[in-house]
Amino acid sequence: MLDLEFYRGKKVFITGHTGFKGSWMCQVLYLAGAQVTGYSLEAPTQPSLFEAAGIAQKIDSVIGDVRDLAHLKEAMDKAQPEIVIHMAAQPIVRESYVNPVYTYETNVMGTVNLLEAVRQCPSVKSVVNVTTDKVYLNNEWVWGYRENDVLDGYDPYSNSKSCSELVTSSYKKAFFSGMDVAVSTCRAGNVIGGGDFAKDRIIPDCIRAMEKGEDIVVRNPYSTRPYQHVLEPVCAYLMVAQRQYEERAAYEGSYNVGPDDCDCVTTGELADLFCSAWGDGAKWINLSESNAPHEAGLLKLDCAKIKRTFGWQPRWHIADAIEMTVAFSKVYLAGGDVAQEMKRQIEAYLA
Repeated sequence: MLDLEFYRGKKVFITGHTGFKGSWMCQVLYLAGAQVTGYSLEAPTQPSLFEAAGIAQKIDSVIGDVRDLAHLKEAMDKAQPEIVIHMAAQPIVRESYVNPVYTYETNVMGTVNLLEAVRQCPSVKSVVNVTTDKVYLNNEWVWGYRENDVLDGYDPYSNSKSCSELVTSSYKKAFFSGMDVAVSTCRAGNVIGGGDFAKDRIIPDCIRAMEKGEDIVVRNPYSTRPYQHVLEPVCAYLMVAQRQYEERAAYEGSYNVGPDDCDCVTTGELADLFCSAWGDGAKWINLSESNAPHEAGLLKLDCAKIKRTFGWQPRWHIADAIEMTVAFSKVYLAGGDVAQEMKRQIEAYLA
């Protein structure tokens, strides 16, 4: 399992650090005593967890675009990291239909640029490329996809992440096999947690509705997804990065990171759980869209590999994740100390 003491004093380079997952990762590493450099565009939402939690004051934050190889390489050369976590992406399925070229440029060439910068930075010993559960050719199976199943995402976002996986595989074979650099990819399911302000995501939509005193609008209540709290994959990425740093041959590879089957629920069931946790008469209404862009109806992961390899297990079930998300959101909406609430939840998770 994850040993945060390992990260004390370690130099860690994170792309996408201004995003939702990136902000949680920075907070975990800050509490662990790591020396963190972040490289990313400005925070992708307004408001943002990055700003609310004061992440920029805790790390070396570099504002830059992963499509800019020269700037990315300059930032990495200056940081001289031992560990690199690549999370920068255009992460929204619907946005990928609106801006497919930008999505491919960021998610595919961004990966090429990141790995090229790593190739020329001798201090790096461990790299984790974060992709998505949507990289697989989705046959709407009732069983979970395994790491050796076909990669062929449907929409531009999912497909670009499939390409990112292939780019990583090529760089591993063509360049890193002869270098002392361990490289893995992690494919995580849908994450929820406090501080997600993204558009077109069910939990942020729920919180915005509560803030406005409105009913929650659910556009696809019957789609089934593996939901997990954001700390589950964040800590899994750090665990993989740590263990392959220590023993490359035994641990580098590709890993699914997702909840158990009991936490694979429909969007409607998730909304029910949220309303129950929030209280105050919260409720949702079904406004299904007839001409919505294609999104998977059923998508599950088989996480046997990461469990068998590392002894990893999800720590919080879906109800726990919703409870923590609601607790964070109420602190935020009341103008409370967001960073302190993150610290409380991180300590509770690790305990």
